[in-house]
Amino acid sequence: MSGPLSLSILASTFAVARLEPDAPLPEWASAGELCSITRTADELSIVCEASSVPADVRAERDWRGLVVAGPLDFSEVGILAALTGALATAGISLFALSTYDTDYLLVRAAHLDAAVDALRQAGHRVSE
Repeated sequence: MSGPLSLSILASTFAVARLEPDAPLPEWASAGELCSITRTADELSIVCEASSVPADVRAERDWRGLVVAGPLDFSEVGILAALTGALATAGISLFALSTYDTDYLLVRAAHLDAAVDALRQAGHRVSE
């Protein structure tokens, strides 16, 4: 990692949903500005806009997202460590996602302001 990182706050509120590992991919899973779908032997995990997830689906709701300005080079080291370390020091839990181009951090909506403050205190730039 070479210096402070730039992040932006995503406009949406997100949910992290859990379905059975053999469940078909639901239509609502790919709605919104960010969706991440991961299937393992144990679960089908879906991150998407909270408003898209049906009420009867097991999910943790009310997450807000921060995206690291990218694209990031695969050879860069310590990006998530720099961000998650700042949040850990502030006592803020998170859900991290990585894509080909960049990284995303989800924090509870109630902790977004504190997360932004912690990241800024660690030297990172966060824009609304």
